[in-house]
Amino acid sequence: MAFCVTCGQSLNDGMRFCRFCGNQQPGEQLIRRLRMEAEQIRQIALMMSNQQAMQQAQINAQMQQQQQFNQQFGQQRRW
Repeated sequence: MAFCVTCGQSLNDGMRFCRFCGNQQPGEQLIRRLRMEAEQIRQIALMMSNQQAMQQAQINAQMQQQQQFNQQFGQQRRW
């Protein structure tokens, strides 16, 4: 099942024109290309999300190490 790109009404697959608003619908070749591009974008977004999660984990680990260091040696540095 497809939807009209203009009015959003549901259409049967392969219809070239919307039966509700009359606007021409994209061809199958364009739809396939758009789906491939959308999948590529989804994969890139997923990779970026994973990279951000890894970076945040590294930052958290560094902060924890700094806190442990401060707890161990921070009191000794008092003048």
